[in-house]
Amino acid sequence: MTASLDRRQFLRFGAGLAGMTTAGSFGLQLAAAGSAAGQSASDYKAIVCVFLFGGNDANNMVMATDTDSWGRYFSARNQGADPIALMPVGTPATAIGAINPVTGRASALGKPEHWGGVLPIAPKTAQAIPAGTSASSRTFALHPLMAPCKTLFDQGRLAVMANVGTLIQPVTKAQYNARSVPLPASLYSHNDQQSTWQAGAAEGARIGWGGQMGDLLMSMNGTNTIFTAITAGGTAVFLSGRNVVQYPLSTNNSPAIMVNGITSTSLYGSTAAPAALSDIITNTAATSDFANDFGSVVNRSVGAASVVNEVFGRTVVTSVPSPANYTNPATNAVETNSLALQLRTVARMIAAGPSFGLKRQVFMVSLGGFDSHDTQNRDQSNNLAKIAHAFAYFDQTLSNIGGIDMRNSVTTFTASDFSRTFSTNGDGTDHAWGGHHLIMGGAVKGGDMYGQFPTVGMDVSGFSNPGMVGASFIPTTSVDQYAATMGAWFGVGNSDLNTIFPNLRNFSTPNLGFV
Repeated sequence: MTASLDRRQFLRFGAGLAGMTTAGSFGLQLAAAGSAAGQSASDYKAIVCVFLFGGNDANNMVMATDTDSWGRYFSARNQGADPIALMPVGTPATAIGAINPVTGRASALGKPEHWGGVLPIAPKTAQAIPAGTSASSRTFALHPLMAPCKTLFDQGRLAVMANVGTLIQPVTKAQYNARSVPLPASLYSHNDQQSTWQAGAAEGARIGWGGQMGDLLMSMNGTNTIFTAITAGGTAVFLSGRNVVQYPLSTNNSPAIMVNGITSTSLYGSTAAPAALSDIITNTAATSDFANDFGSVVNRSVGAASVVNEVFGRTVVTSVPSPANYTNPATNAVETNSLALQLRTVARMIAAGPSFGLKRQVFMVSLGGFDSHDTQNRDQSNNLAKIAHAFAYFDQTLSNIGGIDMRNSVTTFTASDFSRTFSTNGDGTDHAWGGHHLIMGGAVKGGDMYGQFPTVGMDVSGFSNPGMVGASFIPTTSVDQYAATMGAWFGVGNSDLNTIFPNLRNFSTPNLGFV
């Protein structure tokens, strides 16, 4: 908490509803909420951010499978005590204990040999051949445990965004090595890159691009602007705006989170604190500005919680199905998918939207466990299986919300700190930079790949990868472009997009056209 936060901003932090500041993390003054776009649109739209905390190894989520690329991929990753190289397209799953014909190793539970080959996808648009790649054409595949995502891709409701990452302007390998162009602060740092993805600035940023879009369009939600930004996966800067305050929901049947501590016997280790907190909230005659402001914020939260819990008991919401369990590929155990449960809460809020008169909403859900320095085969396989299972559940659920197909109205996308090194450290990968992401929705121009998939392979004798520094891919698409493309679909005008993303002007293609 810094001294620049004023009293009202402190209270919003203290109430757990996310911070608000007078200085935006992207540095410029936004147009007032209730812009022309906000006043004229009448349709419902939602953006759902699925944040993969820890840095997802996108190199094992989406692969180039042409002979030239696959050879470099397999050479780099089929090494170490627990190799992380996946099996090529067409490789049958190998029974546990049997010898895999590709690697000559015995198949085991939670190992690539057991899963079978990567799943081929055929983008509608041919990818350009980048420098350093000798293939005449490029082919691609998804991780073998992401079959539901392959189905969505083939059906045209899922797209791949190739090699996206935090950038200030386009960067070449020579420019990076010479440090001749500005680079994002604290590359390879978890906290800073999470913040830069969500807010355009390193750790300490207070306003995210999801919240800023909510600021611009919240007037479309009438008197229920409190439900503009919803988190089902913990508060984060992504949903913080100047006027928008993120509203947290749980995955329980009564999802609205009430104020904790008032009826407790202890609060933050103090037995006197619960009574003092209760006095602050209930003392309407208080002369303390702190007490008055805190009371009004909490009373608003409690009042909204009561309404939310009532609406979530209505048939249109209770009819949203619960996700089935999934099978953990590392253990074969049937488990609950925490990501799918968060997306159920999102779907239930979308179902409740008409009761609140909502037209624009920004959501955030999250999944952790992607910091795979070790045991990557075990941990990432489970997480990718969760993503595929949750995406398929969410797509199917949105196809019938109260008898209406809402898939055209909801765009879901993945984000993460960064990708991982193309090399392996023996049984995992380390922090890197550019990576691939997934975008899902009925409005998404799916079945295609956007951006430039890089040349793969480590620098070795006789080969220098022009798009890689160390073991990291230099992003060829910026987070600003990725986000602004969704913002344009959401209804944010070009001038406001340039305000939210001041670096957008540095890129020749501000709208990538995937939605």
